[in-house]
Amino acid sequence: MRQGLSRRALGRSAVAVAGTFGILRHARGEQALKIRCSLDTAPSHVRNISVADYLKKVQDATGGKITSEIFASGQLYADLNVAKALLQGQVDMAVPGNWTQTGIVPDCDFVQLPVFYGQPIEATNRAADGKAGALIDKQIEAKLRVKLLGPWLDLGFQNWYTTHKQIKTTEDIKGLKIRSPGGAGISWRISFFGGIPNVTAWPNVPLALSQGTFDGFVSTNESVATAKLWEAGVKYSYQDHQYVGMYMPMISGTFWAKLEPSMQKVMVDLWASNIATYRSNAATSQEHGRKEMADHGVVFTDPPQATLDAARKAMQADVATLISAAKLSPEVVRLAEQSVNGTA
Repeated sequence: MRQGLSRRALGRSAVAVAGTFGILRHARGEQALKIRCSLDTAPSHVRNISVADYLKKVQDATGGKITSEIFASGQLYADLNVAKALLQGQVDMAVPGNWTQTGIVPDCDFVQLPVFYGQPIEATNRAADGKAGALIDKQIEAKLRVKLLGPWLDLGFQNWYTTHKQIKTTEDIKGLKIRSPGGAGISWRISFFGGIPNVTAWPNVPLALSQGTFDGFVSTNESVATAKLWEAGVKYSYQDHQYVGMYMPMISGTFWAKLEPSMQKVMVDLWASNIATYRSNAATSQEHGRKEMADHGVVFTDPPQATLDAARKAMQADVATLISAAKLSPEVVRLAEQSVNGTA
């Protein structure tokens, strides 16, 4: 289990952070370092709010030795393109969705495994916080030369959202052009249910949706609400909780190397001591997002658990196709399934 989630671990982190704060506050004559952070969601999005809170805490903890500026709404880079910028040191921090990094580390797509479909969010968290997530962290850090700050931030359950056709069962997906945020796993699921995948970066979704480029898309209640996509034509949602999207907090290796070990420790410990709160806030935001959508006329369909279980069983029968398409390693598949089954 990765550090940062047990009460005991959080307590140790808080003490360590507090002790380090005192050292940093007495530092003198050091030039401030500025973190340029790229996010492709709006400032009101739960990811932006969480990252802004974290960076403010970092600035306070270091007595202003580390400052920051957030470039929201894809001003600098869409998540699909931000990895190269991190690798080249063109941006100092990003918190991209794991689904946008599958072209670099295919194992990031492990959350698409049918074993997670329609399951409680804790099932995904156990895998992400455990051995499966640790395996992916090592691959990401090696390939992008970044520092993963710690446990990933939940975005929440991904569902189906459509404009003109209401999805009452997965049979209704057949023939629809469905926007995917990226990753072979999502495209596999869309195709499995008979849809036609269309990969489009999030900042481009409102215009593409209003122009009829696709009939629906995969996203979350909170993301749809903060983007006010009912204004772009969203009318329906099928809430099957198909997988949990998660954000990966990355610092470029170039920036990380500029930090003294004490400052690196502060950044890691602060993330660890706040991730539980950020995850809780994300869950609350998803609830608020659904209510806001309903208030604007979006109609929701909530399939019964038996329907979700049947769909999961059907997808499991085709899991070999997913593993091949997503290029998932046998190890990450094994670790993910063990975490869900309680054998890891």
